[in-house]
Amino acid sequence: MPILFFFIGHYYLSLFTQTFYLHRYAAHKMFTMSKFWEKFFFLFTYICQGSSFLSPRAYALLHRMHHAYSDTELDPHSPHFSNNAFDMMWKTKTIYNNVVSNNHEGARRFEGDTPEWNWLENFGGSVVSRLGWGTAYVLFYINFATAWWQYLLLPIHFLMGPIHGAIVNWGGHKYGYQNFDNKDKSKNTLALDFLAFGELFQNNHHKLPLRVNFGVKWWEFDPTYVAIWGLDKVGIIKVKRKTMNLNKIAKPKRVAEAA
Repeated sequence: MPILFFFIGHYYLSLFTQTFYLHRYAAHKMFTMSKFWEKFFFLFTYICQGSSFLSPRAYALLHRMHHAYSDTELDPHSPHFSNNAFDMMWKTKTIYNNVVSNNHEGARRFEGDTPEWNWLENFGGSVVSRLGWGTAYVLFYINFATAWWQYLLLPIHFLMGPIHGAIVNWGGHKYGYQNFDNKDKSKNTLALDFLAFGELFQNNHHKLPLRVNFGVKWWEFDPTYVAIWGLDKVGIIKVKRKTMNLNKIAKPKRVAEAA
């Protein structure tokens, strides 16, 4: 039972920090927060992601490239230019490392307005930090695992952040339905996104990249938006756009096709 709670907790806390802080805040700046809270959530992201910590700056630049070049050869993680999900993850890893070390020329045009904490960012991406967290996961399993097969979950802990990215980018650009014609392959994979906390509404998000609620239809539930709404209400963050008139911004795909 402790292993199950630990795995689920790590999965969803890491997922939350990735969609809330790295994606909606660092990459898109859908809301604002004070410097104190920016540092707090920076540290919280590091703790929750652990051995798979992703640089907020590098994540933001890769994601901005993804929107600019969606499902083209310049997209850093389109499934349509990779043989399989592992191939896509490896390609993304290579580009990510180049962005972290400032060796990716194409990423420079997307620089600016990202959270900065150089010491923690450098330490979080170091071998010492990644091995330290990995060792802590192994020790936890040694103390609490009750069956051999539970150790098979450890690789997921080690690579939690990239795995979330693979689920979203592979699934969200290959499988599902489309509300909008975005001229790319983005899809809404799940109507109730319990697997990626709203990230699998990729078709909606690519049409409305500044909309904080990734759900558009009444039945499309975005769990992360609930947390954002609550944090906005108590004053920890401030959402930039409270409402959005979808009729003025975009036509649903079926309407556009009928026109």
